[in-house]
Amino acid sequence: MTRMLNRLETYYDSVPRSAARAEEFGPLTLFVREGEGWPYYARPALGHGGEVALADVERVRARQRELGVPEAFEWVAETAPGLRAAVEKSGLVVGEHPLMVLEGEGAAVVAPEGVTVRVMDFDDPGLPSAAAVPYAAFGVEPSPVAAAHLAVRVRAGLARLAAALDADGTALSAGQHQPVGAVSEVVGVGTLPAARRRGLGLAVTAALVADARAGGVETVFLSATDESVARLYGRLGFRRVGTALIAEAG
Repeated sequence: MTRMLNRLETYYDSVPRSAARAEEFGPLTLFVREGEGWPYYARPALGHGGEVALADVERVRARQRELGVPEAFEWVAETAPGLRAAVEKSGLVVGEHPLMVLEGEGAAVVAPEGVTVRVMDFDDPGLPSAAAVPYAAFGVEPSPVAAAHLAVRVRAGLARLAAALDADGTALSAGQHQPVGAVSEVVGVGTLPAARRRGLGLAVTAALVADARAGGVETVFLSATDESVARLYGRLGFRRVGTALIAEAG
């Protein structure tokens, strides 16, 4: 288990660097996004699993306020047990999310009648619609250039996008996996409110898993929203290996 968590730690440190600069604050690293897309966060510096002082957290939060980005931290409980106390003392609220790794090839999921699930290339005409879905699913207004930014990442091989589309080609659910070498994380799977409870998110996740395996990815992982969502991912073959922690302002 320790070996797997160390592999994920290396991935967590690597994946933001394709779209963000890293600013070091002693035991913490702050990733600052360059260009459009979801904002990044701070996390433990790679290889640092010891104590983190309240002053370290406050320095990072001051920098985040200066930059005008969310005051947010993400880390794995088991690999950085000393961070939670300092983060909570600073006033942030910590949420727990099951951290899950895929066992085997993953189960296939049949999409509902009238829905097509596919992985999209950078020039796919459905990409703009699919790129907007996770924003709408999580109640965030999409940036006008979000689709173009995602297309660039897809073209560069930094992201793979899958979507569930209705008969007229409108995306109802979408998500990505982000490969770095032999590891990839499934992220941003969201379904429009009106299309929920039809298994579309699970079908999109299954398509992403199949695409990752076809591309030679050995370790596919994700963080589930909560235990009920984790049980759904368990149907695909994901098994819990730890707890992902996300700290944000209350």
